[in-house]
Amino acid sequence: MEEKIRRALYRFVLLIFILLSLFLLAKLFPYYKGMLVGVWKVLTPFLIAGFIAFLLHPVVEKLHERHLPRWAAILVIFFLFFAGVGYGLYKGIPRLINQLRDLNAQIPEFAEGYRNLISQIYQQTSDLPESFHDQLTEILYQLETWTNERVTMLIASFTGIMDVLVVAAVIPVLTFYFLKDIERIKEACKKLTPKRFHFEGKTLVHDISISLGGYIRGQFIVCLFVGCLSFIGFWLIGINYPLLLGVVVGATNIIPYFGPLIGAFPAVIIALTTSVKMVVYVLITIIVVQVIEGNLLSPYIVGKSIHIHPILIILALLVGEEAAGILGMILAVPILTCIKVIAEHIWRAKAPH
Repeated sequence: MEEKIRRALYRFVLLIFILLSLFLLAKLFPYYKGMLVGVWKVLTPFLIAGFIAFLLHPVVEKLHERHLPRWAAILVIFFLFFAGVGYGLYKGIPRLINQLRDLNAQIPEFAEGYRNLISQIYQQTSDLPESFHDQLTEILYQLETWTNERVTMLIASFTGIMDVLVVAAVIPVLTFYFLKDIERIKEACKKLTPKRFHFEGKTLVHDISISLGGYIRGQFIVCLFVGCLSFIGFWLIGINYPLLLGVVVGATNIIPYFGPLIGAFPAVIIALTTSVKMVVYVLITIIVVQVIEGNLLSPYIVGKSIHIHPILIILALLVGEEAAGILGMILAVPILTCIKVIAEHIWRAKAPH
């Protein structure tokens, strides 16, 4: 009985200590924020290179198992990967830039169309009480404020990505060495880890690699399919900027649950400046694409690789959005996956054998 009380008291004190530490870190954040930003900028190319190496490593291993030297396997994968990406950028970027230029030129027309739409709504509801108009004005104001905040956040996210692109020349070199010297890196990590944790650490890394790798690779393939299907759908219904909108829908689809809503928003806004009929076509296109994604693509490509309840995923997405905006929502599920695997290992280690 005393042992149970002692354990409960220990856990309570530990919880209080953790909460106080988190509170203190939150209060002191403005003082060490600059240092974290500097460290993040330095580590960013290493993290991106490590991520690419993580995605390409299984393919390199398959080629290496077929008696192809590791360096040759890496060069083959590099050529195919970067040649494919380069060709896609070469073909897609000019069209994307043209559509962005056209979109920027037509922003005044979109603003005028928006004002006309609001004016029509007020005219059609002129017989309704004044309180209704006040409420409608408040709702429209809140919608505009929310839209401006999200656009600003999205621009800030893209600004961060552009900062990373400045050091992009370093990333292929780092990726090559990560793939080439993976065994040396494993040995170095093994030497830095106490011997009693070697087996558990190896199992933990393997489980994280299986869960996280399957999820990330599957999500990228699904996003590619969703982007292509959206582009085809937008092109068929005749909306302006189908390629640009398809890229947005495909890119945001990496965010579970909220991604389709975020991706649909620009398409609906552009459709509103054309006609209500176009809005209906856009919504039907997005719904059809999401039905295909939810019932055909994700179950077969991603599968049940993470085994996490939707409530926890939504909670992680909300926390990620609050912490780091769009980037936080993208990273929320991979981080949650790692936490889940680590928690399972800790639980199994403490469970009586």
